[in-house]
Amino acid sequence: MSSGAAWLAARCCPSLVVAVRRRGDLEDVTAKLFSKTGQRRELHKVLDTSVIIDGRIADICETGFVDGTLIVPQFVLRELQQVADSADSLKRNRGKRGFDVLQRLQRIPKVTVKIHDLDFAHVSEVDRKLIEAAKVLGGKVVTNDYNLNRVAELSGVPVLNINELANSLKPVVLPGEPMHVRVLKEGKEAGQGVGYLDDGTMVVVDHGKKYLGQSVDVTVTSVLQTTAGRMIFTRLRDEEPLSGARGSVSSGNG
Repeated sequence: MSSGAAWLAARCCPSLVVAVRRRGDLEDVTAKLFSKTGQRRELHKVLDTSVIIDGRIADICETGFVDGTLIVPQFVLRELQQVADSADSLKRNRGKRGFDVLQRLQRIPKVTVKIHDLDFAHVSEVDRKLIEAAKVLGGKVVTNDYNLNRVAELSGVPVLNINELANSLKPVVLPGEPMHVRVLKEGKEAGQGVGYLDDGTMVVVDHGKKYLGQSVDVTVTSVLQTTAGRMIFTRLRDEEPLSGARGSVSSGNG
């Protein structure tokens, strides 16, 4: 800065001169506050056994909605191995599916899968070990287990619940909307039929029992959201009262 410019700046804005002189100090502070390398610590996601077997976590990671580092503790791998070695064929297949999902996750470039040796010898339950691991790592528990979700939240550990994500992404259905559904089984109440949407949402059809095995046109009457998922209640379109029927009768009498 020239001497004339410096004099003018000092006369018009003394604070500007101070700022220029202290520029070096300001740059040091800025570098500490806004580091170019690692502005914030990466938030780890700790996977539980159920969400690995479920498999949808891989689909979510492929879309990029979940990225970063996925932690698979050794005690989760041991539990998965126990399932895969079960004498029950269904459990055995679920365990093998879990290992296939892990291999799929390892091939996704948007995430890094780390097998962690962290363990807690004084803790016997796997769910409690997961919560303790998330606390130590400063991460989140990824699960689809409702009970683990509740315990983790009560313990102050953030949770990513795959089922809650799936429910939040289902299309909004409002009373009065038309729908086409296939009646697959009887409902709990007399005369009810039950069908399902493509996303697994249960649709209860009033007086739908007589249409078992058939597809029917229905109208939504109400929607119930529960912890287990969403239920849609409907009535048969053929049984709806004709709109304006009462008005047409009165006009004929007039």
